[in-house]
Amino acid sequence: MDETRRQITKIAREVSKFTVRTLRLDGVGTSEYDFIHAVRKNPGITQAGVREILGIDKGAAARRCTNLEAKGYLVRRQDPEDGRSRRLYPTEKAETLKLSKAAAEAAYYEWLTEPLTAQDRASFLRILDALYRRSKAESKAGFPHAAKRLSGEEEL
Repeated sequence: MDETRRQITKIAREVSKFTVRTLRLDGVGTSEYDFIHAVRKNPGITQAGVREILGIDKGAAARRCTNLEAKGYLVRRQDPEDGRSRRLYPTEKAETLKLSKAAAEAAYYEWLTEPLTAQDRASFLRILDALYRRSKAESKAGFPHAAKRLSGEEEL
């Protein structure tokens, strides 16, 4: 039985809705933001590399890339080692968009935790940090324990 009732997921979904509304003010949808994020994390990546990360088809990647280039979030540069290939790089505008998204998320979380007492906030943040560190370590390891739990190999 899930005692958390997946409330962490539900809160993340609500902050995501708020963030999407904020990003739309910059003229960017969620799929475009994901594309920008992939390029920001991997400057010099090819469209094929972005497709692999995002699991999208060639046409969708080409359309998003063209749109984001036209909006000023990405630039394409010729690959010096392969004249036929083009590499993608984020622009300063893409970096500003990242800050815009982070600011929207921070504002939402600040609003959300506002009613907590100082003591409850400190306890919550300590526990949240512990959960984050455990989650990050599991992710870096390839999710071995969570996968075992899901498959029923690991007892609860």
